[in-house]
Amino acid sequence: MPDTPQSLLLALRAATRASHKRLEARLPFFSAGFDLARYRDLMAAYHGFHAPLEARLAGYQGRERAKTPALAQDLRSLGVELEALPRCQQLPRIDDEASALGVMYVLEGSTLGGQVLKQAMAERLGIDAASGGAFLDVYGPLTGTHWRSFLGRLGAFAHQPDSEARALQAAVATFECFEHWLEQRNTLLD
Repeated sequence: MPDTPQSLLLALRAATRASHKRLEARLPFFSAGFDLARYRDLMAAYHGFHAPLEARLAGYQGRERAKTPALAQDLRSLGVELEALPRCQQLPRIDDEASALGVMYVLEGSTLGGQVLKQAMAERLGIDAASGGAFLDVYGPLTGTHWRSFLGRLGAFAHQPDSEARALQAAVATFECFEHWLEQRNTLLD
């Protein structure tokens, strides 16, 4: 296993803790009125954020980390026409590898949370990978492998203060931009 950059990982967690908690508390996945229609709207909003953001990340991450194809598959399964979906214009800046890694920290970390959501949405809504839940388990059995690989990439920036600062700023901006976008799409709890 590659040497994990604990100091940078801890710094990213600390820098994003408030934004992460605030967003997590507002996501409706476990709310009483959450149904298939609200799930479909939420996944459409996720697509509107991920698609343009992944386009910006294209030079920094491989296709194996793309989540938009799974979201597109889910939305088609749920009867949504992708061409009509709005796309987020207010995205975090990605100027270099450090800022890309800050953004990826948020996206890659969400795949870990997807494991919990996959189970919950199967139980609550009867959704599985073939019926609208592929995004929730986008890496399947490779989730842990991809996370460890990502941690290895963080290692290159573990002792570069300027790079660390850009990664932290980008991670915080990703949470803030995502929350703002979901708010605009009326998919969050108040």
